[in-house]
Amino acid sequence: MSKIIKIGTRDSELALWQAKTVQSQLEELGYKTELVPVKSTGDIVLDKPLYELGITGIFTRTLDIAMLNHDIDIAVHSLKDVPTQLPKGIVQAAVLKRGNVNDTLVFKHNEEFLGSREAVIATGSLRRRAQWLNRFPTHTIVDLRGNVNSRLQKLADNEHWNGAIFAAAGIGRIGIRPEEAINLDWMIPAPAQGAIMITALGEDDYSLTACSQLNHRETEICTSIEREFLNKLEGGCTAPIGALAKIKNDEVVFKGVLLSFDGSKRIDVTRVKKVGEHHDMAKYCAEFIIERGGKRLMDDIKNGHKNTNVYSTKSFTEDQRVLFHEKAIVEHTDFIKISLNRIHPRFVKNEIENVIITSKNAVESLLTSFSPLELQFKNIYCVGRRTKRMVETKIGKVTHFENSAKKLANYLVDNIKGNTVTYFCSDLRLDDLPTILTENNIKVTEVEAYQTKYDGIRVNDSVESVMFYSPSTVQSFVEKNKAEVIAFCIGDSTANEAKKHFKDVRVAKVPTVESVIELVNEHYV
Repeated sequence: MSKIIKIGTRDSELALWQAKTVQSQLEELGYKTELVPVKSTGDIVLDKPLYELGITGIFTRTLDIAMLNHDIDIAVHSLKDVPTQLPKGIVQAAVLKRGNVNDTLVFKHNEEFLGSREAVIATGSLRRRAQWLNRFPTHTIVDLRGNVNSRLQKLADNEHWNGAIFAAAGIGRIGIRPEEAINLDWMIPAPAQGAIMITALGEDDYSLTACSQLNHRETEICTSIEREFLNKLEGGCTAPIGALAKIKNDEVVFKGVLLSFDGSKRIDVTRVKKVGEHHDMAKYCAEFIIERGGKRLMDDIKNGHKNTNVYSTKSFTEDQRVLFHEKAIVEHTDFIKISLNRIHPRFVKNEIENVIITSKNAVESLLTSFSPLELQFKNIYCVGRRTKRMVETKIGKVTHFENSAKKLANYLVDNIKGNTVTYFCSDLRLDDLPTILTENNIKVTEVEAYQTKYDGIRVNDSVESVMFYSPSTVQSFVEKNKAEVIAFCIGDSTANEAKKHFKDVRVAKVPTVESVIELVNEHYV
């Protein structure tokens, strides 16, 4: 045991405490050691939240480089700071027995603010932020960076802050836990929180043999499950993920959580397996979360730092959202609100020979006012495949349909039976259809089935293209936005309106939302 094992560590008080703990245990076994403090990027750059720095392994990279350069033999880390994939050539040498796994709230005066609507809590952790807001959605979270001592000082110096969240193990190990502190046993900790990890070069048999004697098997099992769960969910991005595994009565009990940044969305998983049968535990729990909306949540998190470049004037279904190319960063909301009218019975008391329905909203209005049996329509003419499908499912067979109102009008001029038609429409309908029919001596009785109200918003300047689904959505958009954008349109009528306002107008091959998404993807490939 003549070789001196050089122990690399960050130079913060907590990191040095952890390194000295490893040093003490190795020296008790008869090994010679030397501490080598190294300053990391995470300690130096304190003017941005950790998740904005965009560096994987921010607290471990400097030590990894020092090890690969043979400046140190082993490195001591808080395991929760270590990326789930270690650099090539570096391996986990040991995990020490775990300390307190909890997060701790340090408060300034008392805990009364926990029952208040307004409070200010400081933390630099996305996971803590999301879980706190999930529990206290009206509270304000402010960013807090630095070592444990400097963070405690910032809490004391900011008179408007009510409290700050710390890892219980961190403030406990260096003996600075204030009396004004409570463990947050409801908050699921970071994967491997409270555990100390030692890394070494895979080829360094001497250091690996020495460190293996410090390994705590139970802690290794639990933290491995937590980190595998993180790895299978995270996909390389920083996300609000919590995980905790414990062994009790020869069983592994696991709890995991994934949240949105603002805590408004939360997906939990719990699993219990016997020790020895736990090897697929992390995979099962990650897939459980992914299948229950986790994929969409992770996509939102990954794109959270990117500027929106596409805006949809209609909200998407979950199935539609996943169709977008990764370069299309999309936001969506309904730019028009529909209000169904009560249709007077006089319009349907007798059989109607010719009926025109150009939207699903008109179908909804008819079915809100009458039962299908009351709707005695001899010939039904529609615009759009989905309107046709809805009519045939709920009212009756469609005689003919076209993809635009103008095309349908031209068809009816040559093919309509009789010379009258009842048109169930919106208060904001286009003029094409009734004008063409009237000019060709076909009498049109318009029935206002629903009202279309503009409900647009001002979109971000980063938006370069917009998806439109009706002339009304175009009008609603330009009412609040004057910027030149690429207009992706669902059909000709929508495109004709868009051409009045935008230079670059593109029309979907078929009038479906999915076809408009395909247009967007073709542009952003």
